[in-house]
Amino acid sequence: MSTATTDVQQAAFHPADSHDLIRVQGARENNLKDITIEIPKRRLSVFTGVSGSGKSSLVFDTIAAESQRMINETYSAFLQGFMPTLARPEVDVLEGLTTAIIVDQERMGANPRSTVGTATDVNAMLRIVFSRLGQPQIGSPQAYSFNVASLSGAGAVTIERGGTTVKERRSFTVTGGMCPRCEGMGSVTDIDLTQLYDETRSLNGGALTIPGYSMDGWYGRIFTGSGFFDPDKPIREFTKRELHDLLYKEPTKIKVDTINLTYEGLVPKIQKSMLSKDREAMQPHIRAFVDRAITFTTCPDCDGTRLSDAARSSKIRGISIADACALQISDLAAWVRELDEPSVAPLLAALGETLDSFVEIGLGYLSLDRPSGTLSGGESQRTKMIRHLGSSLTDVTYVFDEPTIGLHPHDIQRMNDLLLRLRDKGNTVLVVEHKPEMIAIADHVVDLGPGAGTAGGTVCFEGTVDALRRSGTLTGRHLDDRAALKKTVRRSPRSLEIRGATSHNVQNVDVDIPLGVLCVVTGVAGSGKSSLIHSSVSGRDGVVAIDQTAIKGSRRSNPATYTGMLEPIRKAFAKANGVKPALFSANSEGACPTCNGAGVVFMDLAMMAGVATTCEVCGGKRFQSEVLEYKLGGRDISEVLSLPVADAAEFFRTGDAKVPAAHAILTRLSDVGLGYLTIGQALSTLSGGERQRLKLATHMGEKGDIYILDEPTAGLHLADVENLLGLLDRLVDAGKSVLVIEHHQAVMAHADWIIDIGPGAGHDGGTIVFEGTPADLVASRSTLTGRHLAEYVGA
Repeated sequence: MSTATTDVQQAAFHPADSHDLIRVQGARENNLKDITIEIPKRRLSVFTGVSGSGKSSLVFDTIAAESQRMINETYSAFLQGFMPTLARPEVDVLEGLTTAIIVDQERMGANPRSTVGTATDVNAMLRIVFSRLGQPQIGSPQAYSFNVASLSGAGAVTIERGGTTVKERRSFTVTGGMCPRCEGMGSVTDIDLTQLYDETRSLNGGALTIPGYSMDGWYGRIFTGSGFFDPDKPIREFTKRELHDLLYKEPTKIKVDTINLTYEGLVPKIQKSMLSKDREAMQPHIRAFVDRAITFTTCPDCDGTRLSDAARSSKIRGISIADACALQISDLAAWVRELDEPSVAPLLAALGETLDSFVEIGLGYLSLDRPSGTLSGGESQRTKMIRHLGSSLTDVTYVFDEPTIGLHPHDIQRMNDLLLRLRDKGNTVLVVEHKPEMIAIADHVVDLGPGAGTAGGTVCFEGTVDALRRSGTLTGRHLDDRAALKKTVRRSPRSLEIRGATSHNVQNVDVDIPLGVLCVVTGVAGSGKSSLIHSSVSGRDGVVAIDQTAIKGSRRSNPATYTGMLEPIRKAFAKANGVKPALFSANSEGACPTCNGAGVVFMDLAMMAGVATTCEVCGGKRFQSEVLEYKLGGRDISEVLSLPVADAAEFFRTGDAKVPAAHAILTRLSDVGLGYLTIGQALSTLSGGERQRLKLATHMGEKGDIYILDEPTAGLHLADVENLLGLLDRLVDAGKSVLVIEHHQAVMAHADWIIDIGPGAGHDGGTIVFEGTPADLVASRSTLTGRHLAEYVGA
């Protein structure tokens, strides 16, 4: 670190002593190169740098991870046994840590019972309000909960009477608000039985067509040993009783080979194992089966509200709790303010403040009954913030991962105000961010780089925003970049017609989307951009849609496996050496038997963090030594997987190692700025921006005439946005139609045509407020987007 940089930091903060600093010494997590840094407490510090430079490795994987690990260690060994074990980050010294609260972009839960209301505790407050004020009175707050069923029965309780402990049998009744028909799910399912089995075959003959239901494992032992039917008889020859037992039999204890097991019919088994999970969290083959075999329809008893008749009958001023949860949150906040009941005044005040926070954070267009699994990454992150805005905690560390994702320029200022408010309460706020509007409010900036991957991992700059501008770093040089409006735009006589679009809040929209050009769809968050495009355009023939859903990655997943590149590489190795392709998979026959192809050996230390050590047999190469004897172009499979994308593209381009299929994929990875990644690097080590670009490069290989990109600038550094624009231009020049849903003004300025949706969010949006060129939008300044774009380009 330069002396000048240190002087800037000290001049800005004058830390009184070590208690005012978070000290990091010798951080080596992921690509960090033994960095040492001091971060001022009770300040807003922004961490910048290109995607993959090490920002998340420092902030999340080192500082926040160690804070959480140390908090977990304060619990008893018994409790730690139930908690996920957290390994100590690769760092020599971490001092001055406080409790870390992480507000990341991970989508909220895979539980289909989770809604915006339940995830933020707003539903809990609302249930209490209805239990006190609702008419007719139907019971306690749980009587308004769609997650609590109504039960009655009897059980033994232990009580003390006259110094003697006795057991008494007492009856009980639980009054819950769950709809008994759909069990609080809001929808009922109809299963196509023909998708579960082939009736012409027997069970032993492979009749079952449900993913994971093989007769070779436990399912086979249970079906064969149950005695309820003949596993060698074709299913079409089953009696009614046998077919009922196969499909619907309730859980029944059976004994197979002296082992006690439970048999259950296929339908209830599928409902429990598959339908209880959020669709987006399913493995692709499971999701395909569910889409093929199961139809979801709105529950006819509760009309999708999830609530019982009694819960829906109790009302406050004509509004039931189901009605309240269906209201747009901004409208619900206004309704709560109208309630004047002294008996619950503090509760109404707290509920009103929480609902106002939704509006303030730009989520007033949501409703409490919105399933949390349907929120975007940006919406999920802002919803998580609701819990903390009214918190009384001080001197904690809040960690944010690109909180501006999904925000229109109009909303970024409000987000800035909220972060400053958290800081002013005496908290330390650490933000990983690319947007210059948020970098501008930082008290302290840490710029990592200079490049990405192995070319990053060092601290290039520390200090104030003004000093960053003068620093000469990549971020500093691009901080004040402003794209100019194009002098000429592409025109096309062809267009894609949308007529009468009404998805979600879209209000019967008619619009013509020009083809053969770069068309950008804009509007504030919640205005209806994604609803219009994905419901009306995605799914058509020739359309490749790349949405915001994050890709998941285990330690065994890497760019080579995710993109499908490994398959042609394995075949090329097999052909060159006259052996089977399976030998060149670390997840198959070629895997090192000691570490099972993981490259590391994990040691479970019970309540202490597990330890992962490099496999001594394969040296972390993941393959058997015999497999590494086979070469392609002079390299073994382990050496090939260690190549950066750019080097691998050259390796597979010509000569003995020429593999056109792999080269094509590698070229696309380079085009999206991932040339520095090694093709065998675990996906779990990639940043959010790297994963999104990996997904973009993979989908670009699909055949299509129209490409839909949903916020492709997410996770991109200022310097990378220009490269993205070049990529979009190349797609259009190659004859493709590119449709981008985006908030970034540089992308708007570069568009040939803009469609602006609004004017507001939720029911205040859903209409077309502008169609035309960026120059026309700037000249008219007729919309929020137009005014912000005009300010951005300096018009």
